[in-house]
Formats: sequence, structure tokens, C-alpha cells
Amino acid sequence: MNLTYNKAYSDLSKLVDQIENDKIQLDTLADKVKQAKELIDFCETKLRTIDKDVKAVLTDKKPTTRKKNRL
Repeated sequence: MNLTYNKAYSDLSKLVDQIENDKIQLDTLADKVKQAKELIDFCETKLRTIDKDVKAVLTDKKPTTRKKNRL
């Protein structure tokens, strides 16, 4: 299964909600925190990659030469 940003973010939101509302048993808390950390890392990496790609596209679209105003 390919994990997408939206799926990872949704799963992370559910985990955070469960942790904040004491819906996770203490015996599984460490595993859930580890899973949350992995989802956070995935989302951060995805966002950095998207940011880099967008900046690259925007840089490529800038004109390479500028017209000079002549008086």
C-alpha cells in the first residue's frame, strides 16, 4: 500500500485524538507513540519534498533575462 500525505495525516489525527482522550490502553501506548512518530516523519518528509518541488517549478518559470528600461 502506498501511503499518501492525506492518509498519514488522517491516521495521525486519529492517534492523537485517542492519546489525548485516554482511549489507548497503557500497554499499547508506546507502540502508538512510535506509530505516531513514524507518521510525523513521513508527513514532514512529504511536505519538504513538495516544497522543494514547488520552488523548483517556480524558479524554472522565471525569465532568464530581464528587459532593461532604456531612456
